[in-house]
Amino acid sequence: MSQLDDLYRRVIMDHYKTPRNRGELEDGSVTVNLNNPTCGDRISLQLQLEDGVVRNVKFTGEGCSISMSSASMMTEAVMGKTSEEALALADKFSALMKGEDVQFEDYEDVEALSGVNKFPARIKCATLAWNALRKGVEHGSGKHEGIEQ
Repeated sequence: MSQLDDLYRRVIMDHYKTPRNRGELEDGSVTVNLNNPTCGDRISLQLQLEDGVVRNVKFTGEGCSISMSSASMMTEAVMGKTSEEALALADKFSALMKGEDVQFEDYEDVEALSGVNKFPARIKCATLAWNALRKGVEHGSGKHEGIEQ
């Protein structure tokens, strides 16, 4: 295992064992519930959008280390970003999962998930939270439930 692979593994496990922004928002939030039926991952994402900015974001759910660490990383990456910036980060993450060489200048932890693209079955795990983010930002209000992927 290379030093970079080891570093990425440690970053992923750190987010899995100590998730950032795990919990629920009190009010004024968009809630998106998604699951990945192929492996049982599920996420409930809550976004507080004010004046086109992600003021707060939290998640709850259960899943593998990839899906839960990706959710943790996503919440940190989009906090304080405009809706457009958050959607652009979701697009950039999709490109990363397709094997494209992209950089996350503001939040490099996300790049630890770059190796997931070598395991097609795990891509759905990594993208679950990002898909919830996209749905939440695009809808902007209300509650949306569904099954993704």
